[in-house]
Amino acid sequence: MTTLARGIDTLTRDALTVLQPGFTGTSAPDWVLRRLGEGLASVGLFGRNITSPEQVAALTAQLRAERDDVLVAIDEEGGDVTRLEVRTGSSFPGNHALGAVDDTDLTRAVARELGRRLAECGVNLNWAPSADVNSNPDNPVIGVRSFGADTDLVARHTAAYVEGLQAAGVAACTKHFPGHGDTAVDSHHAVPRIDADTETLFARELAPFSAAITAGTRAVMSAHILVPALDPERPATLSRRILTELLRDTLGFTGLIVTDGMEMQAISGTYGIERGSVLAIAAGADAICVGGGLADDDTVLKLRDALVSAVRAGELPEERLADAAARVRSLAAWTATSSRGAVPVAADTGIGLVAARRALRVTRVDPAVAPLTAAPFVAAFTPVANIAVGDETPWGVAAELRRLLPGTETASFAGTEAGEEALKAAGDRRIVAVVRDVHRHPWMADALTTLLTTRPDTLVVEMGVPQSTPQGALHVATHGAARVCGTAAAEVLTRA
Repeated sequence: MTTLARGIDTLTRDALTVLQPGFTGTSAPDWVLRRLGEGLASVGLFGRNITSPEQVAALTAQLRAERDDVLVAIDEEGGDVTRLEVRTGSSFPGNHALGAVDDTDLTRAVARELGRRLAECGVNLNWAPSADVNSNPDNPVIGVRSFGADTDLVARHTAAYVEGLQAAGVAACTKHFPGHGDTAVDSHHAVPRIDADTETLFARELAPFSAAITAGTRAVMSAHILVPALDPERPATLSRRILTELLRDTLGFTGLIVTDGMEMQAISGTYGIERGSVLAIAAGADAICVGGGLADDDTVLKLRDALVSAVRAGELPEERLADAAARVRSLAAWTATSSRGAVPVAADTGIGLVAARRALRVTRVDPAVAPLTAAPFVAAFTPVANIAVGDETPWGVAAELRRLLPGTETASFAGTEAGEEALKAAGDRRIVAVVRDVHRHPWMADALTTLLTTRPDTLVVEMGVPQSTPQGALHVATHGAARVCGTAAAEVLTRA
């Protein structure tokens, strides 16, 4: 069907339909409501849009008053990556903690409770779970967002998470296809590259996505990564070989393909978001995620016009744009049906803490270690947070220790003098050292060595991917930095 036959209004509407923008503020701006009336079918919520569940419910109701089938998406992985609880920390442990427990029934139940809370707020598409196999321990952006380094474990928990989330009527968006685990670069900053051969990719990276597809995931998110064995020229988000020939034709996925944020430097710094969006739709993507950083009407209009112009110029087949828009509408229809058909279940507000407790790995390096009975000094050795996690979400054990042991003090340290500075600040108080991915930060390892050499009675809480050799009089590995992980660790420290 030609552009002339379908009409420019339909073309423009389709171009708006495939966009999935964010916005600023805790209520919908006028421009968002206006674009919903013109064809926009999706929006994304970020931490800046959220103050409370009640406020989110009011916001989503405002959006649905304009368009009742709007897709409201959020990046709510639980664990370190939370938007719904960005100011307090998550009530749910993340993937790495669930993988450490390795109980798929628990993973399914946690995902269902998280989905229930999202649905209660009017959110019906979750950019989760991460199906990445964390095969590279130096990975700066995945880490505890992964269920683990074992492919089979990641695959079974990815499937369980998809099933639990969608049982609550919220569409899962499994990410980051074709797998972001074996990278040493954060795609927020540059283009990561995976040099594994095809056999390795199918056996390791792709297996969890196959499991998610079998489990019925309604959406898959592409990664801005270059995988030469699959496509030596273009990153996955812009690759027809990867999105259409591999994901659609080989793996048999028929749902919605969503891009990762197009303003990330891996795309915006190499192709630009307008050209990148055109190439992504042409490659087989159906929804363009933008708005983590660029969140305004001008961006939406530029992307809409870029897509329309590409169709007019013959660079983007009109049928491909129409197909993408149809897939967006199809998912919107599913969410409307699934929310009505979801079997009501009683809220399980305690399941997150139960899971966090089960995920702990406690090592008594000193068999005679004594529990905390007086207010300690908490030394948090704080690395720079990756953008996906953000630096606004609190982490650590200090808040819960203050509740259990009033008078607990804390301070953050970083850099080459961190160990000496922590010793000086602690004085003669018992020290709790809180670390995150010690193996990736030499300064942190040095600081811990300095601390333990002088104060061997120090208690250590590792809230990232656990190091191989536990240190401190007592070592507690939480497998994540969610609020409930801190609570579970504090309980152990006070009864050690």
